[in-house]
Parts: sequence; structure tokens; C-alpha cells
Amino acid sequence: MTVSAKVASRQRELEEQRQAFVRATVVRTQRPTSATPGDVAVVDALGVMTGFVGGTCVEASVREYSLAALESGEPLLLQVRPGEVGKVEHDGAVEVHNPCLSGGSIDVFLEPVTPAAHVVVVGEAPIAQALSRLGAELGFDMELVDGEAWHPADATAALIVAGHGRGEEPALEKALAAGIPYIGLVASRKRGTAVVASLNVSDALRDRVRTPAGLDLGGTTPAEIALAVLAELVQTRAERSGGTAVGVDAAPAAVPGREHADAHDRDAHAHDAGAQDAGAHDAPRITPSEPSAPATAIDPVCGMTVVAAEPTLHTEHEGKTVWFCAPGCRARFIKEPERYAVA
Repeated sequence: MTVSAKVASRQRELEEQRQAFVRATVVRTQRPTSATPGDVAVVDALGVMTGFVGGTCVEASVREYSLAALESGEPLLLQVRPGEVGKVEHDGAVEVHNPCLSGGSIDVFLEPVTPAAHVVVVGEAPIAQALSRLGAELGFDMELVDGEAWHPADATAALIVAGHGRGEEPALEKALAAGIPYIGLVASRKRGTAVVASLNVSDALRDRVRTPAGLDLGGTTPAEIALAVLAELVQTRAERSGGTAVGVDAAPAAVPGREHADAHDRDAHAHDAGAQDAGAHDAPRITPSEPSAPATAIDPVCGMTVVAAEPTLHTEHEGKTVWFCAPGCRARFIKEPERYAVA
């Protein structure tokens, strides 16, 4: 398999797994360098690279700044130049000086690719259909499922239960066990409280269910209710990504007059049209922590910053793992470790 085929295959794999990655493309080179404009690689969230954008010294910087681009969500032009260790930051670019280079230079464009958030909706009634339509317009990857048969996927961002009595408890229990970040139940306050109380989970997990799901927009039609629920989902995701605690220490106060009648038992269509209480949530919310990015370390030989994770070159010395940017630095350290200070 050619390098380009391996890159394409890995990118498809990451997309199918809904994993974020960076596409690194060489856009300019100055000899001597082993890369040429158009060379491409993908770097996953653990810093593992597939493809070729230069030798090991350049690769170390590409991996490091790819992880930075994933964290910021912003593209970056990485300019690798020969010289003593250092960097100069520009608007949208960073110039890194690498003492291991033999005189050439290389510019690599780092483009973070973040998959659309996967949102599962339980149900097929008008509110569920409206959620699917509006969610797709907002850029979410929407999926309508049967609550009884559904099984959580690792990358699912949200579960919205709008089954109006069908498949609610099984879906909620599976979502809570899986730690899905946002879990909402479309129901009136009275019925939602009863459904949550019936779940076979701990009280701490029950508190994670947002019911009535949605912000208080005052709507009653299926589309208006769907809009309120999706607005809360967008708000929650924005607060989490911005570092603001989402209801861990505090929850929004209840707002009077937000209750609609629970018409589910009397008229299913009427319930679809307006029984949803898009009210505030009285219980604190617990959200799972984001996975931390791989740490970085300093190559003790050349001083370059490298990703302290596989497949970065490393060795064990006096009970410590020492990381390197290239085989030459590793070989020099192994030959004379007493020459170099290990952080």
C-alpha cells in the first residue's frame, strides 16, 4: 500500500470512528529536505502520525503542534527552520527553530478536522422528527433510534429521548451507564420526574437527566420544542468547551409559569404539539471529564519539545522515561547519558 493510500485509509477510519484528527500538508520546502510540497499525513488525538511530511526532526514538531491545533480547533501554519531551539509566533503561524535540521526548511499547514457531534434521538413522533431536521441544519450528525434496541457508541455526544412513553427507560439507563455528556428527556415536569425516579440507577446518575429538556423559549409546537432542546444542547456544549462548569456546582433556578399539561395519557398528538415543558432543571448536572491531551517533554540532547507518548522515540534511564526527537539524539544519549540533564 502506498503512503497516500495509507493516509486515505487512516482518515476514513478516523472519520468512521468519529475521532478528531489533523491533516498535515506540506506547502513549501527549501532544500535540503526529504519532503516535497503536497506530502500529507494525518495525526490523531494521541499524536500518532500516518503519512510523511519530513524526517523525524520535522515530524516531532508536526506532532506537537498538531495536538495544539486540535485543542484550539484553529488551523496553523507550522514553519520549521534550522537553528538553535526556539520559536516565533505569528498570527495563525508559528516558526520553530530545530537544531537537528541539516540546513533545509519546511512549511506544513495543519488543519484540524472535528467530526460532527453525534446526537441520538429516541422516538419517531413529530418532536423527534423536528429534532432530526433542525439538528441536521445545525451541523449535528442526527440519528433516530428505537430506545429498546439502541446501544450507545463511544463518540455519542447527546441522547434526546422523545419517545413519549416508548423505549424511554432502557435508553436513559444505557446512556447514563455510558457517560454520554448530554441526556435530555422530552416530557412534562410531572411525567419526567416519574420516569427518572423509575430508572434503575444511582441518585447521582438520575440527576444527570435533563427533564424537562430544553430552554424556556415558550414554544408549544413540535418545531418550537425541538428548537428549545437543541438550544440547550448548543449552550451546554459551548459552556463545556469554553471551560465554564455546566451545572456541576450550580443549576439554573426554576422559572415560574413554565409548566404545560401532560397530555400524553389523554392524547398522544396533543402531547407532541405542546406537552413538553422546556423548563429549567432543578438538579445539579454531572458531566464527564474530557480526555487529557498527551503530555510533552524536552529532548535532553537537542532541547526540542516532543510529545511524551507513543510512537515518540524514548528510552528508560534510572527509572525515568526519556523522550527524543530523532534517532541521533537517542543514540547520543544512550552512549553518554551522564552528559545530559534529564528533566
